[in-house]
Amino acid sequence: MEQRGNFGTKIGVILATAGSAVGLGNIWRFPYMTGQNGGAAFIILYLLCVVLLGIPGMLCEFIIGRHGASNAARAYAKMSQSTNTSSPNTHHPSSFIGYLGVFTSMIILGFYAVVAGWCLQYLFASLMGHVSGDPEYVKNYFLAFSSNPLKPTLWAVAFILITHLVVIRGVRGGIEKASNLLMPTLFVLLIIIVAASCMLPGASKGVEFLLKPDFSKLNHSVFLEALGQAFFSLSLGTACLCTYASYFSRQTNLLRSAVQIALIDSAIAILAGLMIFPAAFSVGVSPDSGPSLIFITLPNVFQQAFSAMPVVGYVVGILFYGLLSLAALTSTISMHEIGTAFFYEELHVSRRRGAWVTTLVCSIIAVFCSLSMGAVDGLKVSGMPFLDFCDYLTAQYLLPLGSFLTCLFLGWYVPKQILRDELTNWGTLRTRVFPLWLFAVRYVCPLCIAAVFLHQFGII
Repeated sequence: MEQRGNFGTKIGVILATAGSAVGLGNIWRFPYMTGQNGGAAFIILYLLCVVLLGIPGMLCEFIIGRHGASNAARAYAKMSQSTNTSSPNTHHPSSFIGYLGVFTSMIILGFYAVVAGWCLQYLFASLMGHVSGDPEYVKNYFLAFSSNPLKPTLWAVAFILITHLVVIRGVRGGIEKASNLLMPTLFVLLIIIVAASCMLPGASKGVEFLLKPDFSKLNHSVFLEALGQAFFSLSLGTACLCTYASYFSRQTNLLRSAVQIALIDSAIAILAGLMIFPAAFSVGVSPDSGPSLIFITLPNVFQQAFSAMPVVGYVVGILFYGLLSLAALTSTISMHEIGTAFFYEELHVSRRRGAWVTTLVCSIIAVFCSLSMGAVDGLKVSGMPFLDFCDYLTAQYLLPLGSFLTCLFLGWYVPKQILRDELTNWGTLRTRVFPLWLFAVRYVCPLCIAAVFLHQFGII
């Protein structure tokens, strides 16, 4: 079996791991969730939830990943082995959590690649000037494209292959190098579009909506929505953070890294709001337009907002879908790596072959997801298109379950001294937050995850 790689620099650790968290959830889901839940008041709650759930949850996966220095299933087994004298193997009951993360990530990569493929199509269509016209035309363009049996399927598989080409080059030569290029590029594109959006007439109303809190909008439902967004935005429960942490050095400051990643992730989400809301308010579009925001609403927003400067509107449209494609790629790289690390270590094959197994499995899932969006009517599960079912299964069941079990495992099973050693780098770092973190992992995080889980089913 090939020798495992690791990240070469501190900035590589931060950018790669932040890239795994930053994705379409920040640039698409966060803005429309903010719009639906009252603007700045939701952002304040979201940041609170990042502290309550996000950072403690990240630290859990970091500790397991770095301690195990292996794929997710083996890392959980190694953590269990550290608590007793049993031999390390991936058949220990705790490794089920790692297996669950690998399984979940491959399903997510399958349907996520379909949406990422739509972003590539819209990037191409923006370059060709095909997504301009009256609102009905733009809506019909998306419906016709997404239900086409060939185009979206090819784009989805192409996106997985692009991801594959990065992952097979290894941790330093592929993942770290790509992240060092993609993340700064993503940030620069975001700043350019934010600047263009905020200079539009009437944009100040959008900025005010985003930054001026209206606490009358707050209730328990909004709090639970903010918890859910923090949970999904930071990629908790996918084994992604655990896998990346397996490439951390023993000198990596886990707490500082978790805080920095949470700050980058939150900053990009807020900037995405500053990109979308000023433009939306300038043309009178509701900020709670929902998931159709990216592919139906925003093309019309950019077209109307920059009607006096069509060339600027054309460039902004291209930059926007380029931005979405880059954000999607940073996430698909991390999800692909979860399966790649698992297969090449557990099947004892080369990294390249392990990557091909992941690519083939996820491509098959992507094909079925793509065809279920209108091309083949029978591809439904429980009355939902296969893509929607995969989204529902992972978001409603698998992600919360994985995170919930991880918190119980670390909080109540693993000895405190092992956790303290990992968090303090074996006593070389001074930190007073260990008791607070352990309390959060034992009580706060499980209760928050359970609340999110129950809220999704309308129970609370």
